[in-house]
Amino acid sequence: MTERKPPGVGFESWTDHQIRRAESRGDFARLAGAGRPLPSEVEAPYDELWWIRRKMAREGLSALPPALALRKEAEDALTDALAAPSEYRARKIIEDVNAKIRAMMFRPPPGPPLGKKPYDVEDVLRRRRERTGEV
Repeated sequence: MTERKPPGVGFESWTDHQIRRAESRGDFARLAGAGRPLPSEVEAPYDELWWIRRKMAREGLSALPPALALRKEAEDALTDALAAPSEYRARKIIEDVNAKIRAMMFRPPPGPPLGKKPYDVEDVLRRRRERTGEV
């Protein structure tokens, strides 16, 4: 933690002092990517929020409205259920996402409408059986 700025010392000179002390300790020499230029997207147009987007991607965060995030989750759940190793696991995946869909249907979130209704569990399991060759 840094020290408090002494009274009567300007912010700029105090900040410069803190930076000089950190440099002399070698704090900046051990940073990831030290001495290398920032990566640039040559093909992409300039985006002033590039660093936020990169940080969100690195952290696995999403800025989608809740309805769109659930729509994506429902589509992923259907794909996962069709490829599930067992019928029990497929049923569990679909029932879990259906519970979330029903909750959102009765409590509309801010943003665009969900546009999804719960999946028919038996239909998904039938499609899974056809895909896997189970009887």
